[in-house]
Parts: sequence; structure tokens; C-alpha cells
Amino acid sequence: GAAAVLTYIYGADSTRLIQLYIVGVFVSFTLSQIGMVRHWNRHLRTEADPAKRRHMVRSRAINTFGAFLTGLVLVVVLLTKFTHGAWVALLGMVIFYATMTAIRKHYDRVAEEIAVEDDPDDETVRPSRVHSIVLVSKVHKPTLRALAYAKLMRSDTLEALSISVDAAETKALQEEWSRRGMDVPLKVLDSPYREITRPIIDYVKSLRKESPRDAVSVYIPEYVVGHWYEHLLHNQSALRLKGRLLFTPGVMVTSVPWQLDSSEAAKRRARKRAEWNAPGSVRRGPVVHPRREKTGTRK
Repeated sequence: GAAAVLTYIYGADSTRLIQLYIVGVFVSFTLSQIGMVRHWNRHLRTEADPAKRRHMVRSRAINTFGAFLTGLVLVVVLLTKFTHGAWVALLGMVIFYATMTAIRKHYDRVAEEIAVEDDPDDETVRPSRVHSIVLVSKVHKPTLRALAYAKLMRSDTLEALSISVDAAETKALQEEWSRRGMDVPLKVLDSPYREITRPIIDYVKSLRKESPRDAVSVYIPEYVVGHWYEHLLHNQSALRLKGRLLFTPGVMVTSVPWQLDSSEAAKRRARKRAEWNAPGSVRRGPVVHPRREKTGTRK
């Protein structure tokens, strides 16, 4: 894309585009030669063999001359072609260097932040208890699977949580819950403005405020679909809720998937990609894996 933009801006004129090329080439040449000089200097500090040292000194001299020559050409190019388009390549290099340096600093800062200290603090101490919550909208198969999975975790407390946005639907849910004799208590939170995310967040925060040493585990049933447009129709509330819960300290979020029939289409696409053969693969024959070649087996 960037190459297409440059070609359009410069009218595909190679005379003008060459200014960008020569700057990048001679910067690379100069830096690589300087890198080789540093390489030989590092080895010369520890090498004691006279023959090897003579070879290193000769190689360093060659690379030093190369760095001087390519650096000189780079200076000449920058002085004579800077206003003819060389400044674009130079600006791009500065931007890339600043971006990569910032990314590196970010990774270093994150690594330092999450490093384990010698003395355990509050963040590494084991929670005193785990309070599990299963989000429920209706009594259906995804809900039952999420409840069954949450029971396997053997939390200290377990409850189902539902948000009441319609009185009739909430009453039907409670009646169905009682009729099936569910052994998990159902807690209903009122939401007069039909908002789902905020009541759950407020309830989870209240649990954390009552017992700061406790961890809260939230289980969210989710649909696994096979078409891109189905993602727009399902799991939107779950995604918004997870996005909020992830910023709440002491809260663990678990997605419990339920594969809809349409997810088989995604599986078929994955199998088709796995079974696809590149052009010429049949003619070349099967691939022999190094570990299996010794035993004479082929895949």
C-alpha cells in the first residue's frame, strides 16, 4: 500500500523514486559495516590466538574502510538530494525508529511491572475464598452447562445471577428455576432502565468491597457461531460485560462456550484449509518428518 502511494505521488518516475532508495541502501550499508567493526572489537578483547587476532584485525580494517566509504556516500547523498525527496526516506526512518523504541520501552515496562518480587505482596497471596457467579438470562442448555462447569470448580459460594429487564420474563424464569429444582440459588437484580452491564458490575464491586481478600469468579455462557454476521447478533452483551469486568481487580471471567449448529460450518472450513494441498504437492509426494524418517513411517 505504501509503495502504491509513493508510486502515485512521484508519478512512477524512477529518477525521483531513486532518491528514496539510495538513502535506505547506504544507511543499511553504513550501519552494517559499523556493526561488524563492533563485532570484531568485542572478539578482540577476549581472543588470545595470534593467528585469529591477525584475521580479526584485517577484517576490522576492511569493515572500517567500508563504513567510511558508504558513510561518505550517504553524506553526499543527503547533502545533494535532501530536497529532491531524500528527506522522505529520512523522515520515515526516524518515525520507524521512534515507534520501535517506544514499543520496546512498553514491553520492558510491562515486564518490570509483572515481575515476581522476592517478598510476597497482596497480589500474590492466595485469596481467602472464591465467590462464583453464573450469569443467567433463561433456563436453556448454555445456562445448564455453565452451572455444571461452575459446580466442578468447587467454589466456596455459588449463585446464579439474572437481571430483570421485564417483569413477566423474570417471573417465568423464577418459576422455571423452582420447577426444575435447581440446587443453585438464583439472585435477581432489578434494572428499570433495561441496562444489563452496570447492575452486574455494581454487584460484583459490592462483593469485593465486603470481602477484599475474596476473589469473584464470573461465568458467562456464550454462543459459538460459524458465520461472521452471527457475531453481530449474539454475545454482544457478554463482550461488553467482559470488557468492564477485566478492569475490576480480583475478578476472574470465564467464558463457557456452547456450539450452535452453525459452528459446524466453521469446522468444515477449518478442515478444508487443513486438507488443502499446495500446487505440486501431489507430484512431490508426502512430506517426510525428520523424527519419523528413522522409523520408516511417513505421514
